[in-house]
Amino acid sequence: MKPFLETAIEFLSGVGTERAKLLREEFHIKTYGDLLQHFPFRYVDKTQLHQISGIANVEGDIQLQGKITSVRLIGTGRAMRLVAEFTDGTGAMELIWFKGIKWVQPNLKTGIDYVVFGKPTNFKGKYNIVHPEFETAESREKKVSTALQPVYSGTEKAKAKNLDTKAIGKLMNTLVLQLKGQGHVAELYGSDFREKNHLMSREEAFINVHFPQDSQTLQKALFRLKFDELFFIQLRLLKLKILNQNKFKGAVFSEVGEMVNRFYSECLPFELTGAQKRVIREIRHDLGSGKQMSRLVQGDVGSGKTIVALMSMLLAVDNGYQAALMAPTEILAEQHFSNISALLSKLNLHIALLTGSTKTAERRILHEQLRTGEIHILIGTHALIEEVVQFQKLGLVIVDEQHRFGVEQRAKLWLKGNDGEVPHMLIMTATPIPRTLAMTVYGDLDTSVIDELPPGRKPIKTLHRFDSARQKIFDFMKQEIALGRQIYVVYPLIDESETMDYKDLTDGYESIVREFPQPQYQVGVLNGKMKPQDKEYEMQRFKEGKTQIMVSTTVIEVGVDVPNASMMVIESAERFGLSQLHQLRGRVGRGAEQSFCVLMTGYALGQEARTRMETMVRTNDGFEIAEVDMRLRGPGDIQGTQQSGQPIFKISNLSKDGQILQAARSTAIDLLTDDPKLEKRENALTKHHLVKEMKDRPNWARVS
Repeated sequence: MKPFLETAIEFLSGVGTERAKLLREEFHIKTYGDLLQHFPFRYVDKTQLHQISGIANVEGDIQLQGKITSVRLIGTGRAMRLVAEFTDGTGAMELIWFKGIKWVQPNLKTGIDYVVFGKPTNFKGKYNIVHPEFETAESREKKVSTALQPVYSGTEKAKAKNLDTKAIGKLMNTLVLQLKGQGHVAELYGSDFREKNHLMSREEAFINVHFPQDSQTLQKALFRLKFDELFFIQLRLLKLKILNQNKFKGAVFSEVGEMVNRFYSECLPFELTGAQKRVIREIRHDLGSGKQMSRLVQGDVGSGKTIVALMSMLLAVDNGYQAALMAPTEILAEQHFSNISALLSKLNLHIALLTGSTKTAERRILHEQLRTGEIHILIGTHALIEEVVQFQKLGLVIVDEQHRFGVEQRAKLWLKGNDGEVPHMLIMTATPIPRTLAMTVYGDLDTSVIDELPPGRKPIKTLHRFDSARQKIFDFMKQEIALGRQIYVVYPLIDESETMDYKDLTDGYESIVREFPQPQYQVGVLNGKMKPQDKEYEMQRFKEGKTQIMVSTTVIEVGVDVPNASMMVIESAERFGLSQLHQLRGRVGRGAEQSFCVLMTGYALGQEARTRMETMVRTNDGFEIAEVDMRLRGPGDIQGTQQSGQPIFKISNLSKDGQILQAARSTAIDLLTDDPKLEKRENALTKHHLVKEMKDRPNWARVS
């Protein structure tokens, strides 16, 4: 017999076939358990009954209890309204309906006690409530007792078919009454664990999150359910980490040999920052430990991650292994290849590039040289994960801007090791990840942060200007060009959109060419629809200083490096997300000159867009920007949370629940330190739930 909470939702009284279909399609609710985990997003306080005589002193919604003395229809056709006279003994008022009259009228009876809820308004000296919520006092007493009324999110389609927050609340009431005290809600921890962590029972938590007795009990219920969700994510990730460390052995890179030493003394273009040295030490420790390294390196744009990656690859070469670097785009792969080749020009190393554009004849030679070990370092795009690409002895894989790759793609590269040895994995990102998100999405990885910019870099000055200031910005651009500097102008769209009033690239290019005419000025254009060779031609001209202005879409967001570019103008900046604006801004400020980023917008800005502009102007700190971005957008959109195999959070909010997450992670660490395999009797319930959770999940987490 199926457990109660796995019962199909159509069997719940009040659902039926049609509603079940709607619940499945609109809310992904298939079972009783799914309904129980459809949590309210806010609560309405109905703890107080007001009196009509005191309405004048109250703001907002009120709750009243009294009797209806008369019901009448006034007007005809569209102007028809239903009016009920309502009294509570201290005064009288009108309840008015303009819509749903057919449904409301039969439910209004005179002489019966009703509880009504809504916002009163004063019309010609008499109070009324338009479209109040109402129910008989008797039916209210039969419900699960609650002081705070839950409000559930809905969809237009569900509301149109009378499945609104009130209807969902009724279904929840039916379910919870069947649930109470029946042992259907499984406990996840032993009693000592619950007591130690101050957790109310799981059944109590579910009942009180939907029908809280008071705000204090609600807070305890929310804590319990959020703790459960975050604790099991942490437990799963930490368990995988322990499992992988024991199961997968990494090559031991004990030798700091000729390549690392010569690079450090002969090729390094500048002194390493303290942060770079610290991260290299952390990587060296991992590579010498005999365990497979899985490390995430976060570093803001321009913080010098490439040098860290390069020195790690040289360590692999010194120990007789090959290294691979995978980048998300051809432009970025080519740039890594060109920069790394230049930095290693004095060393006798074979570095190769493999992308979708590599010709067949070249590929054949390249594949052969990889298999014989002739190639020391291979740089490329996702072409690296093709089955035909076989290494002689792959020891280290570096994945740049990892959120651009699916987890399975990374796994394929990870499985290219030889003789049962798995390559070490170093993941780099220039998109700073809020600490809470990093703990959740990458909880099975060790994390390093490069939080210093190389010496001589000046912080970029960011300005927000409205379209009316365009001529002043053009004049500023001319001043910068006169000083021998170059400028990016970035647009959100390629062609004009009928539905969106944003500056488009084609139109923008024409206006810039008019303002900056030849032969005095040279203007280039770059967009994602161009052929690779055309993109390369335009980019090369800009790098060589032959064009002063590059008009572009966001194709320049990742990795394009032109130290002489000192200014970026972002058109329709309100159209971009915060982390994207920060990434774009990082394309300038790569030389010693003062750089500028100008955010151009229209006047009609929503509150969220205004916050984004203010944040960009206020700070260059990528981590602070990431925190604001997560607060605005929620964690699901950032860093491909869903792609990495994590569940969509049902009740936790990472931008608000950082303390609960920290508590859950610490508790999970303590538990696994004391009982790594969860073999102790008191942990049997926790182990049972963890095994159940992990059973249906593909084990890609170990390579994320």
